[in-house]
Amino acid sequence: MTTSPPPRRRIALQFAIGVVILAVVAVLVVLVVHSKQGTAKTVEKAAVSAPAPKNMRSDGVLIAGGSGTLRTVLTPAVTGNKPVPTNVTKLGSTANIVEYVDFQCPFCLEFEETNLANIATWVGDGRATLELHPIAILDRSSEGTRYSSRAANAAACVADYDPQRYIFVAAALYQKQPAEGTRGLTDTQLIAALASAGASGPAIDSCVKTEKFKAFVAASTLRAVDGTFTGVATSPSTFQGTPTVFVDGALYNGSITDAAAFTAFVEQQQPGTTN
Repeated sequence: MTTSPPPRRRIALQFAIGVVILAVVAVLVVLVVHSKQGTAKTVEKAAVSAPAPKNMRSDGVLIAGGSGTLRTVLTPAVTGNKPVPTNVTKLGSTANIVEYVDFQCPFCLEFEETNLANIATWVGDGRATLELHPIAILDRSSEGTRYSSRAANAAACVADYDPQRYIFVAAALYQKQPAEGTRGLTDTQLIAALASAGASGPAIDSCVKTEKFKAFVAASTLRAVDGTFTGVATSPSTFQGTPTVFVDGALYNGSITDAAAFTAFVEQQQPGTTN
């Protein structure tokens, strides 16, 4: 027959167990933080000496327009792993739309299917600009093929070698979006998707196959996930997932499948943009 310890002993024992649990949790938190910091430093160090794509100096590609046309704004590449935010003071009369997306993200696809036609019209008429920041947060969802990273790299290849096809390539990658939990497109299929949007050639093919901008994709993803969108958001914002969309620095928190809601939000930030 067992007996329970006296109340004081029982309380002391429970307290001691609680202290041990808290100590273990504290150690685990420290280990996780140090591991994350170590990973970040490794990613940043690799990106400093690795190639970065031209025309993505802000970590994104800026699309402008006028007279019904769309064009990629040409910029130097990121140097020293230190992106330079787009100078929006020169774009004061337009709505500046900035999107952080993952080409395997189904919610990003929903947002684009809902809003891309309107956005393209506003940009083509010179009433808005669109800055696309492809990042890779869904590598775990492609059975080990790292599809998100490879798709973002493929887009970066186009930014570097055929920048004026970038917006069309982004649309093609959405059209070919694989379901989460599948292997995604092979390199050959990615190259075919780019070619279907008019971006092809030996340089792009090699860039995709060698994953030339792998380090850049990892570093730009880290900056988005762990940052506060400095130079983009008017108020520091915490990354909540993709798509993350800003209009003139204001974070859009509305429905991703309601074109009227997003249009109203754009109009609120920059009256006259949508009509």
